Amino acid sequence: MSLNLNMKQVKGNLQRLFDKNLTDLVRGLRNNKDNEANYIAQCIEEIKQELRIDNISVKCNAVAKLTYLQMCGYDISWAGFNIIEVMSSNKFTCKRVGYLAASQSFHPGTDLLMLTTNMIRKDLSSTNQYDAGVALSGLSCFISPDLSRDLANDIMTLMSSTKPYLRMKAVLMMYKVFLNYPEALRPAFPKLKEKLEDPDPGVQSAAVNVICELARKNPKNYLSLAPIFFKLMTTSTNNWMLIKIIKLFGALTPIEPRLGKKLIEPLTNLIHSTSAMSLLYECINTVIAVLISISSGMPNHTASIQLCVQKLRILIEDSDQNLKYLGLLAMSKILKTHPKSVQAHKDLILACLDDKDESIRLRALDLLYGMVSKKNLMEIVNKLLGHMERAEGSVYRDELLLKVIEICSQESYQHVTNFEWYLTVLVELIQLEAGSKHGSVIADQLLDVTIRVESVRKFSVNEMINLINSFPSSSQTSTMYEVLYAASWIVGEFANQLDNPEDALKLFLQERSIPGHIQAVFVQNSIKVLTNIIERACESGDLKSIECATEIMEQKLQYFISSGDIEVQERASATREIILALSEALNGEYETKKVTNQDLLNDIGDQENGNVITSNLPAQLTDILNDFKSLFDGELLPVVANAQRKVKFPDGLNLDEWINGPISESSSDEEDESKGDGLFVSASEKTSERGSRKDSFEPTPEELEKIREARKMLQAHNPNYLKSSPSGSRQANDNGDYDNIDDIPIAELNLDVPLKVHSKTKRSDKYLEESRKAQRKENKKENSSKKSKKKSSKKTKKPDVVSDSGSEEESKPVHLVNKIVDMPEGATLSDSEDKNVLDLNDPHRALGNINLDDVEEFYAPPQRTSKIKHVEESESSKLKEKSHRKKKESIPEQNLMTEEVNVKKDKKKHKRKKEIISEDVNHEKLTDILDVEQKIKKSKKKSKESDKMDAEKSKKHKKSSKKSEYEETL
Repeated sequence: MSLNLNMKQVKGNLQRLFDKNLTDLVRGLRNNKDNEANYIAQCIEEIKQELRIDNISVKCNAVAKLTYLQMCGYDISWAGFNIIEVMSSNKFTCKRVGYLAASQSFHPGTDLLMLTTNMIRKDLSSTNQYDAGVALSGLSCFISPDLSRDLANDIMTLMSSTKPYLRMKAVLMMYKVFLNYPEALRPAFPKLKEKLEDPDPGVQSAAVNVICELARKNPKNYLSLAPIFFKLMTTSTNNWMLIKIIKLFGALTPIEPRLGKKLIEPLTNLIHSTSAMSLLYECINTVIAVLISISSGMPNHTASIQLCVQKLRILIEDSDQNLKYLGLLAMSKILKTHPKSVQAHKDLILACLDDKDESIRLRALDLLYGMVSKKNLMEIVNKLLGHMERAEGSVYRDELLLKVIEICSQESYQHVTNFEWYLTVLVELIQLEAGSKHGSVIADQLLDVTIRVESVRKFSVNEMINLINSFPSSSQTSTMYEVLYAASWIVGEFANQLDNPEDALKLFLQERSIPGHIQAVFVQNSIKVLTNIIERACESGDLKSIECATEIMEQKLQYFISSGDIEVQERASATREIILALSEALNGEYETKKVTNQDLLNDIGDQENGNVITSNLPAQLTDILNDFKSLFDGELLPVVANAQRKVKFPDGLNLDEWINGPISESSSDEEDESKGDGLFVSASEKTSERGSRKDSFEPTPEELEKIREARKMLQAHNPNYLKSSPSGSRQANDNGDYDNIDDIPIAELNLDVPLKVHSKTKRSDKYLEESRKAQRKENKKENSSKKSKKKSSKKTKKPDVVSDSGSEEESKPVHLVNKIVDMPEGATLSDSEDKNVLDLNDPHRALGNINLDDVEEFYAPPQRTSKIKHVEESESSKLKEKSHRKKKESIPEQNLMTEEVNVKKDKKKHKRKKEIISEDVNHEKLTDILDVEQKIKKSKKKSKESDKMDAEKSKKHKKSSKKSEYEETL
């Protein structure tokens, strides 16, 4: 029997020699690229057969191959039991393969994890440190809340191991445990705090990493560790650990501003001494955060800011693109609190706009947004416009356009002093970026400026007329057509600013290939222009201008009535009916009295409440003119962006209720049978009611012929329209080649827009030159005043104050912005809407609710306070003796005296503590100061309580003495 068993074992080992290992599998995949799927299917069948064999080495080899296939994207979840079997092997090589496969294929939701709890606990308690290390490494990839709860104590015991390798892995593993089982943080926190002072630097660095990650959600819990971190920051040489500590201090400083004053000196020393750019960047970030938190209590911190800005300039000037980007990013943080320090480096940031990297250029644009002032706005925008002409790439050009608008419009145009300049800049942006996707943004700016700045409306209307006249209508898909929407609305709404409204009317009704919704707005605003013409005619008595305007509209509206857009058709038809009614009233007969123009001037000139008063005009015409005048009366105010959201719901309104109840199926069938007058009219009813209904507009054959010819002309001159020409009329061959140059036909270009060659100088440059001249004059005046002051008083010299005041002086705005806005009744302007949406996927969400203050009470490290302890014990003994004396004394006057003595001695006690602290403070300053301050507060509370107790005792003593006197008298 033994011989047979040995022969079977030898036979099995010989067969195993021909099994494929992982190397053979990879080599086979490379050799079978054309038939990879069949080869992998064959390999998986072989692996399944290997997993049925009892030999653990064969299973280990199969699991290793499955791990590689899983990395290639194949599912191996069916082999979960085999992976657990290999994990439980006693051989370290097999165990390592099993944990690797588990870390690749298992996840926290895997059902088989409940079978691994005892096995992992056994590996964690193994005497071999590498078995425990492999278990910790694999567990970190698939740990679940149940495993965290069951294995938390085992991992905590490894934190106290004698081997630094296990301590470091256990500390790092506890972070995963905290995320899945937050209740483990409270018992594990004392041990985690001990590891910050571990003799091994690897364990120390691991503890710092874990605490820094935990402090991201609730840094207040770890404020008590500030002294230990301060000691590590001043003594450690590990740059990566210093980066973590400095990040943590940046989060703790806003909570405890006193900590920032202690950090300034070591951080500035690190900035001066370190050569690591990553550490330098983190130090600068933390210094910025510290200075923001202590800005009220430490005003003289300009030296630190200047140091940070100088170091950041070195980063920005570096050839490494990553360092340049980080320098710009940190500079933007300084800009928020100290803009003047960054504005001195404006030239460097403008030079970054020419960088090859687009992300650096965009970051430089963000910096320019905060560097703008009233003095340099025109100069910066002029440079950005010049840069836009040279820039390549539509995305970056669009971003430049948007940034120019954001720079000028920030905080209700606080930096814009001349809105005529800003309107010319907007028009130049339209000309530079005809295909931009930010056409709606420019349109909103044109509307906003024109509505809110009343003094610039006439200039704006004239600019919009020129814009509509010169706008190229080439690309139908461009969003820049939205500019025409705003331009037409401005011209129509403020038509009283027009010099020649008849030209504007012809411009609106001109035939051009533009989107339908723009055509609809043109038709709508033509009525506003007509209304203005009627008002002017009523004032001047020239009714012929009204007749001319109505004739123009009747002729031009035919093109819009036959439009393919329904909205354009509807508005054009409604406008035509209004024009027909007006023309009928104009063609009516006057009264028997002959009217002259002078009589009309005398009669029409009188107005009451906006109505036209005349005894010579027909009544119908008078009514129509009054209706036209009242049609667009009043002035529109800008509306708040969220005004609709702020409208309150009326009482009793329920939007979830049915307006009409749901119709039942039976009633709907009956209504369908009995319904006679429905939505659709029968043919017999049409014929009977045809005479009573008003006929719709039908163009005559002559009008149809005109419309057809106009359409053919548009098609002939449209380069995007494919024209069909007969084969007999072609003079060229199929390839388009001509035998003679004279045979090539000359096409006439019918350009509605005249060609204009733009000069290199932009129209906005003249405003910049004017502002420069004004600044030169101001500088001359300032220099002359300085010289006179120097001559008069040579003793008092304050050059810094003068320069600061001169830089702070801003030019006065030429135009004023109207900040009155329309709001719904009962609504306020504040947009403070609480949007505290919790991120359900945040792994630190549960850790934020755990408070570690009570843990500090149970775990108190031994304090190094020899002198302080003696002083406190002597003071406590003296207080006890005084209390015994007070009990013996029965006179209330003596009690009052002891209260005063106690107050004086308490003050002396605090002075003694401060003196002892100032003598005994060394590298652990922070611990002593914070602890003593807490003790002083507690002693104050105790003294107050003792005072109250003494007062109550004195009252009781008075009562008892009165009783004793009364008894003696009896």
